Amino acid sequence: MKRGIVSKLVLVLIFAYLFFPIVATLLFSVATRWSTTILPEGYTLSYYQQLFSSPEFMQALLRTVYVSFATIILSILIIIPSMYLAIVYYPRLEKLFEILSILPFAMPGVILAIGMIQMYSKGPVRITGTPWILIGSYFVLILPFMYQATKNSFRTINVKSLTEAALMLGCGKLETFVKIIFPNVLRGVISAALISVSVLFGEFVLANLLVGDNYETIQIYLYKLQKVDGHLANALVASYFLVILLMSLILIWIAFRRETKLTRSRKSDSRRCY
Repeated sequence: MKRGIVSKLVLVLIFAYLFFPIVATLLFSVATRWSTTILPEGYTLSYYQQLFSSPEFMQALLRTVYVSFATIILSILIIIPSMYLAIVYYPRLEKLFEILSILPFAMPGVILAIGMIQMYSKGPVRITGTPWILIGSYFVLILPFMYQATKNSFRTINVKSLTEAALMLGCGKLETFVKIIFPNVLRGVISAALISVSVLFGEFVLANLLVGDNYETIQIYLYKLQKVDGHLANALVASYFLVILLMSLILIWIAFRRETKLTRSRKSDSRRCY
């Protein structure tokens, strides 16, 4: 009985520790004055009104959403088929993917940014200061998260057996991947996308060095705003926290909806290939 109480108490303390900064940020973003009291002396939504009426904020938010989703879609289109081909047809390449997935951890953001500036600021391909160089660097940044999450999903299913069974039933190779393999690893893909969204929305070094004011993202806008008004900066943090939460809920809903459809139509999909 005592162990159960202690466990619950520890969980409550952990959740309080994790959520206290979020609650404090939300309170400060709606506080008229908060200096010598435990709670704010007054509340107002004027900072949110001022923030959402700013065209710079909306543009920065849309740019960040565009770059983040473009990077995630690019990662899915490249990493998932590559892993599938390596597992089924080229097993020796799995070790190479393992090494490539570790490299971004050994490469600080400043070094990556300087290297990309040196490479793409001269010659025929000049993409410095554009969102394309940011998407490319973000692809490298989220590579470990995308790889590890999807790798765990591939391990939960017998990819080779499913592929062989589908081919024997008359499916083509592309049809096998699209209709059978990808739906089975979709939950891992969604998990990887959720982690990637959180990482990309919080990344500042690459965005500041590679694009700066030429393509102002939400991180650069926040950096400028915190020098002007702390209340507005906290309102911005609370706003894009809610945006991330909304996008996460949408992705989770898509994953569960797809999984339900997959459970209902798994047998019928196998018969269609025949």
